[in-house]
Amino acid sequence: MIIGIVIGIIILIVFSMYNTLVKMRNKVKQAESGIDVYLNQRFDLIPNLVECVKGYSKHEKDIFEKIVKLRTEYMNNKKTNLQQAEKLNNNMNKIIAVAENYPELKASEQYLNLQKNLSKIESQLQAARRIYNNEVTRYNTKIATVPSNIIAGVFGFKEANLFTIEEYKKENIEINLGE
Repeated sequence: MIIGIVIGIIILIVFSMYNTLVKMRNKVKQAESGIDVYLNQRFDLIPNLVECVKGYSKHEKDIFEKIVKLRTEYMNNKKTNLQQAEKLNNNMNKIIAVAENYPELKASEQYLNLQKNLSKIESQLQAARRIYNNEVTRYNTKIATVPSNIIAGVFGFKEANLFTIEEYKKENIEINLGE
């Protein structure tokens, strides 16, 4: 009788830990989806920004073509690919730097509106990244600590990766305007 109660309690504890790990893993997926939503919003603004800047900067045709290609690849990929997002973000920063070299463009109402929208989405994206990294850290900590690490190992829960897209900020943006 006592052995049955102990086994019952152990089973309840295992179910509880398993359910907690599933919930935490789902929160990580939800947070990743939030990042994808903001990336898609940001990338939806790209064609407008490209068209706006294109008229002022004929020499950067290769940047525009690369951005359009990367955006298309990202949008056509059914699975979130954070490496593609990093490449696209890097090139977005280049196009914004191009725009900074054209005072007439910076004064354009359309460009200012696009820049304001990009800034707003970037803030939301940063918040989504923080939420994602917080959820990943909580989840990874849970699957690494005793006794839930045992349940995580038995049921195949794997660590999630933190979101790191800040590498592009270390690169110098080079703009060749031609002469």
